[in-house]
Amino acid sequence: MRALPILTSQTQIQEKPSPQPSPGVPGEGEKPRAVTRDFGQLKVLGILGLLVVVCLLTGMLSSSFYGGYNLENLLRRTSLYGILTIGAAFVIIGGGIDLSIGSVVALVGCLLPWLLSVHHWPVPAALGAVAGVSLLIGLIHGWFITRLRIQPFIITLCGLLVYRGIARGFTGDQTQGFQNRHEALRQLAVGRIPLPGVEGFQLPVPVVILLVVAALAVIFLNFTVYGRYLFALGRNEQATRYSGIPTKPLTVMTYVVSSLLAGLGGMLFVLDDGSAQPSLMGNFYELWAIAAAVLGGCSLRGGEGSVFGVIVGAAVLQVLRNAITLLGIPARLDFAVVGVVILAGVTVDELVRRAAAQRRATREAAG
Repeated sequence: MRALPILTSQTQIQEKPSPQPSPGVPGEGEKPRAVTRDFGQLKVLGILGLLVVVCLLTGMLSSSFYGGYNLENLLRRTSLYGILTIGAAFVIIGGGIDLSIGSVVALVGCLLPWLLSVHHWPVPAALGAVAGVSLLIGLIHGWFITRLRIQPFIITLCGLLVYRGIARGFTGDQTQGFQNRHEALRQLAVGRIPLPGVEGFQLPVPVVILLVVAALAVIFLNFTVYGRYLFALGRNEQATRYSGIPTKPLTVMTYVVSSLLAGLGGMLFVLDDGSAQPSLMGNFYELWAIAAAVLGGCSLRGGEGSVFGVIVGAAVLQVLRNAITLLGIPARLDFAVVGVVILAGVTVDELVRRAAAQRRATREAAG
């Protein structure tokens, strides 16, 4: 075997990749990032315009779209899926992917009523248990990805299978419900807040929960140094690590956030529906979350995305689903919608990347 050369400090410096500007510190890389950010804002404005157009067209074709009952349900479902989408966005911004979201929803959605109704746990203990399970799942994902260097796709795909299997195992594959109890707890999902001066419409409580989660996410991503580090991690993990930033804890954090929000979503979904079937609950929810995140401006390459954008993306998908129902279109087209949305998002992301690269090259050529 060929002996490896002994590296002096000077050789090590020469062997390293070309110096990169420190993430989050203004410098040589600011102009390219500004160009990318500008295109990202255009993407968000575009999807916001699409949301307005879809709402107007659906309202024109179905008079019940603007009814108070339909709007309340639409806002409730958008909020529930929006919570999942924010978690998926954290992982995608960091350059990863989480395919286990739907199975975490099913696991928590079955575990909560199972603890409350079958084993009669106190509400605080049951809520603490499902939160602990969600946290543990995120830590497990992060450990395998950062310590064993296993691809996120593989780990979360295994999680998709394992967590649903666990849910079906401890429930005996039987539907879990609250047996007409815990109505106060269910108000977190089905409760409505009257609005002064507004008749025929009340604000669903999940909207408030979504706003709180979104506000915390915005503060972290836009007003903390760790948020800037997360964007840098998604853009270039190697350069971020060479800059002295602890990339492994950041990566673990993204999967913890995704699992915690998936757990919160699972709790709200089962409180909203009143029961959970372990083989069906949460099926393909990870695809809805990823599609909404991509549609809302997150790049599957990482390093791009905004909380406002992903919420708008979730709203567009739910409005489309609502339009399919109101207009009598077969519900099986839901999956076609998800596929088209993901394809459109990836295509737009590629076109934006090429346009940003071309614009950057033009600026550099101009001096």
